[in-house]
Amino acid sequence: MKPVLRIVAISIAFFFTSSHAADLPFSQTDSEIARCNKVLKEISSIPDMRIPKDLFQRARGLAIFPGVINIGAVVGFELGKGIILRRDEKILNWSNPAFFTFRSGSVGFQLGAQSIDLILLFMDETGIQRLLEDKLILGVDASVSAGPLGRDTSMDTNLRLESQILSYSRTRGLFVGLSLTGGMIQPDKQANEVFHGKEVSVQDVLYENKGTQSDNTRNLLETIDDISK
Repeated sequence: MKPVLRIVAISIAFFFTSSHAADLPFSQTDSEIARCNKVLKEISSIPDMRIPKDLFQRARGLAIFPGVINIGAVVGFELGKGIILRRDEKILNWSNPAFFTFRSGSVGFQLGAQSIDLILLFMDETGIQRLLEDKLILGVDASVSAGPLGRDTSMDTNLRLESQILSYSRTRGLFVGLSLTGGMIQPDKQANEVFHGKEVSVQDVLYENKGTQSDNTRNLLETIDDISK
């Protein structure tokens, strides 16, 4: 088997087997929240290339997938795990994070592998509600487009801001908007059970603010508040 194809096969096998490992510890799920917080802090520290703060103030949901594995041969794959939070429109508070997986694929000549930090802003309730179902397919269940960058949004971004989800990615030190049509987001059942408990559903976490709130969760919520001001 060629080296790149071997990497593809091993990475896909690792992703799917680790998703169902019986001994996933609480500390691993909690550290995932810390990774998400680190990514968000680093991205928000870039003055002219960060997500505009007014988008955070308008957003209804935030997804962070740190270290998404992007592998290319003839068929490209993106595989990752992360968290999603929902912002209550009435009380303006963010929920505890729920755990999700992200998968995407593309066809065409590609070569190599890299790690991508992926951030999604849900600009209305449609995409959030679809997350409560079996899966959300970007561009099918909710429109998605590359999000604008800078201190504030401007008039020339109005067309893009009509999208229900705005997407961003960071790789090799660059932070840019990204088109993710066809990407699939699903609840990470095992991670949610380990962190929040078997009796707590994703809907409970996102809409009722139930579940576990660790120190890493509180640190993440503080970061989101800071970059929204």
